[in-house]
Amino acid sequence: MTDTSSTRPVDSKAQAPRRSRLHRVMRGIPLIAPVLLWAVPCWVLLYTSQHWPLPVTLVGTALFALGLVCMPLAMVRGHGPRQQDRAAIVGDTLLGVSWVLFTWSVLLGVLLRVALVVAGVEDSQDRARIVTWAVVGVTAVLLVWGYAEARRLPRVRRLDVQLPRLGAGLDGTRVVLITDTHYGPLDRARWSARVCETVNTLDADLVCHTGDIADGTAARRRAQATPLGTVRATRARVYVTGNHEYYSEAQGWVDLMDELGWEPLRNRHLLLERGGDTLVVAGVDDVTAESSGLAGHRAHLAGALSGADPDLPVLLLAHQPTFVDRAAAAGIDLQLSGHTHGGQIWPFHHLVRIDQPALAGLSRHGARTLLYTSRGTGFWGPPFRVFAPSEITLLVLRSPHLPTSP
Repeated sequence: MTDTSSTRPVDSKAQAPRRSRLHRVMRGIPLIAPVLLWAVPCWVLLYTSQHWPLPVTLVGTALFALGLVCMPLAMVRGHGPRQQDRAAIVGDTLLGVSWVLFTWSVLLGVLLRVALVVAGVEDSQDRARIVTWAVVGVTAVLLVWGYAEARRLPRVRRLDVQLPRLGAGLDGTRVVLITDTHYGPLDRARWSARVCETVNTLDADLVCHTGDIADGTAARRRAQATPLGTVRATRARVYVTGNHEYYSEAQGWVDLMDELGWEPLRNRHLLLERGGDTLVVAGVDDVTAESSGLAGHRAHLAGALSGADPDLPVLLLAHQPTFVDRAAAAGIDLQLSGHTHGGQIWPFHHLVRIDQPALAGLSRHGARTLLYTSRGTGFWGPPFRVFAPSEITLLVLRSPHLPTSP
């Protein structure tokens, strides 16, 4: 696969105005988005041919206005310099509620109205009331279900993955992937312990954590992360940084994982030997590491593979699927990633696809490289998962070189 960043000619003078306009638009999104998320449902539910009694309209409008004001304020207090967990919980929850409410206000506000017209419902107020109750009902069901999905113990997803260069001695190697645990404002120490207990039932040769351990520093989230020290693997437990580590003193997380018995693969590799065959297990820092300004942190694939036999198969840990372009160019056999959360709350899935080459599952890139993208073990921010269930992944590596029976 060609790395287009190095092959496309760029006219810097022509591109500068475009970048400037895009930068201005991106800077405006945090200001525009909250208004849309609360104003659109307010308009659909209260003002489109509704004719509610005045007290209902006033109280409803006040509630939407309160959500619009409280959500950004709570998120700033929760995720800004003050790091107030209670405020973060309020802000994150309001963000999830507004996203689901906005989505279904738009969809049902258009599609259901059209369906009602086709069905012969002529009175506009009747159509508006049906839409209102449908939006409220669907939103309530999805939020309750989504909260239960986010807080539940992730399901185990098992997948056989054949690697053409994998030696027969490595056939059946069991690789368990957890990622994006995002320990955060909601205390999930018990959930963390149950995840680790589940991992220990899978008889893994190799356990991998591909980053975004938590939202907050290692000192702040230590109690939730400590159960990771109980994870068992017959060969190794390995970890690479995610982008959220670089919001929260990444080196502290590297040190804590090392203390808990995990091997941080910071642009380096180890060898997994079994049955006379060898697998290179490599890892790179997240692609955001270099821009963090933290000394010694950057994604450096050549460094990760330095000294490895180029004829051996390579399993690479890289937090973001977008790194697969570089992996494919280097002939990596299998990359394991997270980051996307599978979209977490539909239809955010479609926005993730704009930024990443894969949303979830196994995909092929280039002539040799396979990418497995996990939907994540935990959740970020809003405590909801809608049409994007969490997972603990068991990948069983298969070799095409098994001896045939006589």
